[in-house]
Amino acid sequence: MQKLKIHFIGIGGIGLSALAKFLANDGHKISGSDIKQSEITNDLASNFDAKITIPHHEDAVEGVGRVIYSAAVRPTNPEYQRAKALGIELLSRKEALKSILGEKEVYAVGGAHGKSTTSAMLASIVPASNALIGAISKEFGSNVRNYANNKVVFEADESDESFLNSNPHLAIVTNVEPEHMEYYGYDEERFYNAYKNFLSLAKIRIINAEDTFLSSLEMESIKLYPSKDIKNIEFTLVQGRPHTRFELLDFGFFEVLGLGNHIALDAALAILGALQLGEALEDIRTNLLHYKGIKKRFDVVQDKEHCVVIDDYGHHPTEIKATIDSLKIYQKLRGFSTLYVIWQPHKYSRTIDNLHAFVECFEGADELVILPIWSAGELEVDIDLKGAFSRYKLHMADAVTKKDGVVKILKEGHVMQEYGDGLIVAFGAGDITYQIRGEH
Repeated sequence: MQKLKIHFIGIGGIGLSALAKFLANDGHKISGSDIKQSEITNDLASNFDAKITIPHHEDAVEGVGRVIYSAAVRPTNPEYQRAKALGIELLSRKEALKSILGEKEVYAVGGAHGKSTTSAMLASIVPASNALIGAISKEFGSNVRNYANNKVVFEADESDESFLNSNPHLAIVTNVEPEHMEYYGYDEERFYNAYKNFLSLAKIRIINAEDTFLSSLEMESIKLYPSKDIKNIEFTLVQGRPHTRFELLDFGFFEVLGLGNHIALDAALAILGALQLGEALEDIRTNLLHYKGIKKRFDVVQDKEHCVVIDDYGHHPTEIKATIDSLKIYQKLRGFSTLYVIWQPHKYSRTIDNLHAFVECFEGADELVILPIWSAGELEVDIDLKGAFSRYKLHMADAVTKKDGVVKILKEGHVMQEYGDGLIVAFGAGDITYQIRGEH
């Protein structure tokens, strides 16, 4: 691939920033823009010599050979318009994947839930591979890892069918559940066909065969049946950190950071993938212990004897319920009597489509705090969350922050509630991650 000057519109996003870093490591000169400065844009500027423009400005595309833009960028964007006027090649992230991954041996991980975790685990147990993940792996401190070979662990995104451009050699699918249906025109057949087509592209397929849709596919694949293939699951604390231990088929016991049956499932799929790629069993067992978790997934941001604060990206009821189940185990292991949950709903459409499941998924919380819905660019819709969640000990709040080890719940600028002990978890894919860390 010819070395180019490549500009990224929306470079502050986790997905586009990963591509930018990956291409920078491949010898291309990168630049980018976003609406605001962030940890991600700072990292690109200081560690990848990227010129970052905040906010978007038409001059940012002068002299570049290609522009890659995120799904959030509209044709009215000044840089998009200027690039078009100058005749610069314009590619969406989805379109760009074809040229970026087209000549690579790609180990793609897709699914509704658990794909970031499974991708990061696979990167741990295939240690000499490049990695492009939609989250920060704590093992290598980035969403990207670079090696001088063509092997790439890739988190494959179904939200805009971009996984169909990922050129998978190996495809792992954790589960399938209708999501991002606005993209698919609320057509379930089209949605399921996208997964079917993704799997059909791969030479090696590994699936969770207890998933209703995946079990219905008549396609040659390695099938994991979690309820019978994963046995003797144990949960424990290792130096205060949660671990899951389990037996997989006749391969013996494995241990991995994290808590819950879903962690064992994700690890098992990654293990089966690595075995198919020729990794030695004992190396896999050892390298799985190198997995350090991923940022914003059961991410312990404060660990004190009397008060633990956890940041979790869960923004769909299935994900939240799985994490709540894990929190209950962790609560017992740590001896906490109370579980406080803070939730920032993500998107009006998702909240409406899944409202009943959201009401059910927080079962077990001693108190529930609900923040304003993070719109993600959607138009505001009036939803009676106070009424829907009336069964809980509920606080409707404006914001949350953490100061001196205490989580403070804010309403109209005043502290309405404080949590200084117990187990506190914040759920959401918006800016709640900065609020709960006291950075906002």
